[in-house]
Amino acid sequence: MLVLSGDQIELAADLLKKGELVAFPTETVYGLGAPIFNEKAIAKIFQAKGRPANNPLIAHIADLSQVDQIARDIPPDFYRLAAEFFPGPLTIVLKKHPDVPAMVSGGLGTIALRMPSHPLARRLILAVGEPLVAPSANLSGTPSSTTARHVIADFQGKIAAVIDGGETEFGIESTVIYLASDTPCLLRPGALSPEAIEKVLGKPLQKASSENRLTSPGMQYRHYSPQAKIRLFTNREEMENYRLSEGRRLCLSTQEEPGFYHLKASNLYALLRLADEENYPEIVIFCDETRDLAFLDRLQRASLCK
Repeated sequence: MLVLSGDQIELAADLLKKGELVAFPTETVYGLGAPIFNEKAIAKIFQAKGRPANNPLIAHIADLSQVDQIARDIPPDFYRLAAEFFPGPLTIVLKKHPDVPAMVSGGLGTIALRMPSHPLARRLILAVGEPLVAPSANLSGTPSSTTARHVIADFQGKIAAVIDGGETEFGIESTVIYLASDTPCLLRPGALSPEAIEKVLGKPLQKASSENRLTSPGMQYRHYSPQAKIRLFTNREEMENYRLSEGRRLCLSTQEEPGFYHLKASNLYALLRLADEENYPEIVIFCDETRDLAFLDRLQRASLCK
């Protein structure tokens, strides 16, 4: 695998145009990219990740002129949100343009798209000349990659290159909302708060139905889980009693305290990966009250996997 710098965008784009896979940084996590109209390259994504074929992908655009190439019947609410939050960590599900390969959306009639704010991501999309589909650059079900080193650990010998853009800004995936019907819905909590979205829309986001949730990438299957077993505690006394029992474990806390790594949304995946890198059989996480919906979602889903 080639490790490219930001000065080698053209080389990365050439690899993508030839049907090779290239991982690249976004402001959320690293993505594993392929041109949206290259079905053979897209199939390689599913193979490299071990990703189920019915799990939709996110299309990444560099400017709004690319939206009409991949979506149809675009509602005014999309442009209101795009004016406020693009580029940024917001993914919007719209009705899919018929020219987009069915495998991009898992055979559904919708497409998830966003405009990343990382300048290397947008430069790469422009250099390729079409949107890139890019799920998170990690093996399916494992913690997402927030550095090029994480990508290399998962995909050495499996993909052509990774663009090293340093550590990602948010360290957690984008918020996903559904605008393919008259009722906007929150499908996946993420780096952008639902309250900020509702303020722009001037109306509340509804709770997504089970059917709508299937249109969101990353919501159908096991996610974010390391090999180590995770025990999540919200009661300090219970946590301390367990932590002091026998066993080697990595201890994380959402509070700054001795003997614990300080856990935040931005370093969650890096710390979950650290547990596996250092062969910890177990992770103990203490989570005090938090209003970060996306953070809680990832913690709960990771801990339920074991």
